[in-house]
Amino acid sequence: MKDKLNLTLLTDFYEFTMSHGFFEEGVGDRIAYFDMFFRTIPEGGGFAIMAGIEQLIDYLKNLEFTDDDIEYLRSKKLFSEQYLEYLANFKFVCDVWAIPEGTPIFPHEPIVVVRGPVAQAQFIETMILLTINHQSLIATKANRIVRAAEGIPVMEFGSRRAQGPDAAVLGARAAYIGGCVGTACAIADREYGVPAMGTMAHSWVQMFDTEYEAFKVYARQYPDSCTLLIDTYNVLKSGLPNAIKVFDEVLKPLGKRPKGVRIDSGDITYLSKKCRKILDDAGYPDCGICASNSLDEYIIRDTLRQGAEITSFGVGERLITSKAAPIFGGVYKLAAVEDSEGNVIPRIKVSENVAKITTPGFKQVYRLYSKESGAAIADVVTLFGEVIDNEKPYELFNPEHTWKKKTVTDYYVRPLLKQIFKGGECVYENPDIHVLREYCRLEVEKLWDEVKRFENPHEYYVDLSRSLWQMKYELLEKFQ
Repeated sequence: MKDKLNLTLLTDFYEFTMSHGFFEEGVGDRIAYFDMFFRTIPEGGGFAIMAGIEQLIDYLKNLEFTDDDIEYLRSKKLFSEQYLEYLANFKFVCDVWAIPEGTPIFPHEPIVVVRGPVAQAQFIETMILLTINHQSLIATKANRIVRAAEGIPVMEFGSRRAQGPDAAVLGARAAYIGGCVGTACAIADREYGVPAMGTMAHSWVQMFDTEYEAFKVYARQYPDSCTLLIDTYNVLKSGLPNAIKVFDEVLKPLGKRPKGVRIDSGDITYLSKKCRKILDDAGYPDCGICASNSLDEYIIRDTLRQGAEITSFGVGERLITSKAAPIFGGVYKLAAVEDSEGNVIPRIKVSENVAKITTPGFKQVYRLYSKESGAAIADVVTLFGEVIDNEKPYELFNPEHTWKKKTVTDYYVRPLLKQIFKGGECVYENPDIHVLREYCRLEVEKLWDEVKRFENPHEYYVDLSRSLWQMKYELLEKFQ
C-alpha cells in the first residue's frame, strides 16, 4: 500500500540493546544462525499453513533507519554514537531461508532460518515473528473452515472485526491462501488480488419503505449478480416471497437468473431447507443460498451433517481473529554461530520443560512422499547439506522415543526451506497468490486423512536425521 510506515523500528526494545551490546563488544559481525519455529498447532489441529513470506520479503528489502529513527534511539541515551552511525549507514546482508507460503507445517521444524551478523539477525526477530505468526494463524484457521465446508465455497467476511487495518487486509490475504474463495475487504483485492465479494447489508433494505421495493431497486441495478439479503424482517414470510416476486418481475423479463439469497440469522439449517424447496418450486433451482452469521468450522460441519441446503458460506469474526485460538506461538531462537574459520558451532537452549529444548545447528527440512500414493509420509530435519537418497531405504525414528522406528521405501523427497535472501539481496520471487492458494490445496490433499481430523488428529512424523539427533543429545549431555 502507498505511503507505508517505515517498520524498521518495529522491534522489541531488547533487540536493540542486545544488538548494541554485540556491536560494542566487537562481536556484532559474528555470524549467527536463528530459527523460527512453533511448538503447538492452534486448536489441537494436525497441521498449520505457512503464510506471510511476501510481507517478510517486503520488510527485509526495505530495512533502513531514517533520521527520525536515529534521533529516537539517541534520545534513549543508551547507544553509542558509533552504533548509531552503523545504523544510519545500515545495509542488510543476511541470508534467509523459508518454507514457501501455502505449505503445511508442523511443530519444532524450522520454518524460517536467518544466517548473518548477529547485530542484524537479532533485531529483525519481532517482525519475522509478527509477520509469519499472524498470517499463518489465519491461513490455518481458514483451511480448517474450508475443509469443514467440503467443497462449498467459503468467503472471508471479517474485516470489521479484525484487530486493526493490517489484520483485516493481510488476514484476507492469508485466508485466501488457506482456501477461501474471496473476501469482503475491497482493499485486499486491489493490493493483493484477493477477489472482493459482497452485495448488501440490512441497512439497504431498511432504507426503503418496503422490502419488496429494496429488492426491486437492487435487482434493477445489478441484474447480472443479484443476491438478496432476506432475513431483515422474516425469511420465510417476507424475505423469500419478496425475493421471488422480484426475480419474476425484474430478472425474468430481462432473461436473467438470480445469483442467490443470503441468510444472516436464525436456524440456518432449517431455513436453508425451507428456502431450497420454495425456490425450486418457484422455478429457481439454480438460485444459490448463502449463509453467514458467526460461523466456524464446527457450526458449518454440523449444519451440513443436518442436511443444510447451503451453496456458499460467509465467515467473519471467528476466522479473521481465529477466535478459538488467537495466538500462533512461533518463536525465534539462536541455533548456531560460526567461529573465525567459518566452522558452524551449534548452540542449544536447555529447559526442564522438554518442549522448550531447541534443536541446534544449521538445518534443512525434507518432506518424504510415497511414490505410490503421493501422500506425505514424514518430515525429516537434517543438518544443512545432508542429503536423503531416495534410491535407498530410509529409517525414520522418533527423536524422543527412539525405539519407535519405521523404514520407508519407494518414496521421493523434497527440501522445504528455500533461500529467499542471499547476502541481503532477495533471490526469490514469491508466487502469485492464486498459485499459492492452489498449491496449498494440493499439498493439504497429500496429508493423511487422519492428520486432517479436527479432534485428536494423528501426529504427523517430524523426525531428526541421525547426525542431527547425535549432535543434539551430545549437547544435552554436556549441559546436564
